[in-house]
Amino acid sequence: MFLFESLPWQTILMGFVVLAGLMLFNEIARASKWFALVLFLVLPIILTFWVWPTTAAPGTSVGTWFHYAKVYSVLIITLIIMGIRYKQSWAKNKYIILLPALLLAINILEAVIRDFQCYSLNGFVDGVVITGGSWNIMNGIAGILNILAISGWTGIIISKSKKKDMIWADQLWFWIIAYDIWNFAYVYNCLGDHAFYAGLILLLSCTLPAFFIKKGAWLQHRAHTLAVWVMFAMTFPAFIDTSKYAVKASQNTTALFTISALALIANIALIIFHVYKIVKSKRNPFKEEVYADLNSFKIIKKAN
Repeated sequence: MFLFESLPWQTILMGFVVLAGLMLFNEIARASKWFALVLFLVLPIILTFWVWPTTAAPGTSVGTWFHYAKVYSVLIITLIIMGIRYKQSWAKNKYIILLPALLLAINILEAVIRDFQCYSLNGFVDGVVITGGSWNIMNGIAGILNILAISGWTGIIISKSKKKDMIWADQLWFWIIAYDIWNFAYVYNCLGDHAFYAGLILLLSCTLPAFFIKKGAWLQHRAHTLAVWVMFAMTFPAFIDTSKYAVKASQNTTALFTISALALIANIALIIFHVYKIVKSKRNPFKEEVYADLNSFKIIKKAN
């Protein structure tokens, strides 16, 4: 196949099972504060001291600095989002409201750094096969552009529903799609053998809820599903490495180039539109919502 070596029906079925599981955990975490606290605070403490030193030790595919940085940074984002959702004083504090955007940018930057590192790597590295090349540079640039297009965090609100979702109306569908293409390209470039689950399935698990279940809450969906997946992957690395459901990347240089080129094109288009809206509306992206005149923005704000 173009992207992967093979995708038998059993693996595709398991992909749907993982997708459903991630979305289910997200929905329960949305509905229950106590479930979310156990899942994102108590469980990680247990795993950190009694599980991951064995399952995510150096030399394993999930024992790199990136995996540890990813799991703890996303857990911090998740807990901050919970604080914003359930503490009114946090939701009104301009410095705390900045943190989701800041940590999102740092999270993307971590991946950008890794993409640049992988440019000069070839072969079996940290438990996965890496084929470095120009695609790493292209996708690293795409990630930087994606960071520059983050805006409107000052307009973050908490929904009036019982679930108290954190709503970021300025984070609209075109930014999400550009992010998804970039992030899939990153995982495919640097963790190719994990890209089916950690790329495609994981991205669907937060994008589908953001488009069809609760619009405007993409970052909350992303934090929940990413945290659950990374904890699972670091606890059961054999599932994505050696089990019968593991999916190996094709390491096709044409596929690597194509995916990163699409990511770069998408994020160039995103930043051009972003700058256009800033100039036209004369809005400060660090202090105001840039897309307040768009219908998709108005629908999200009206609903919450």
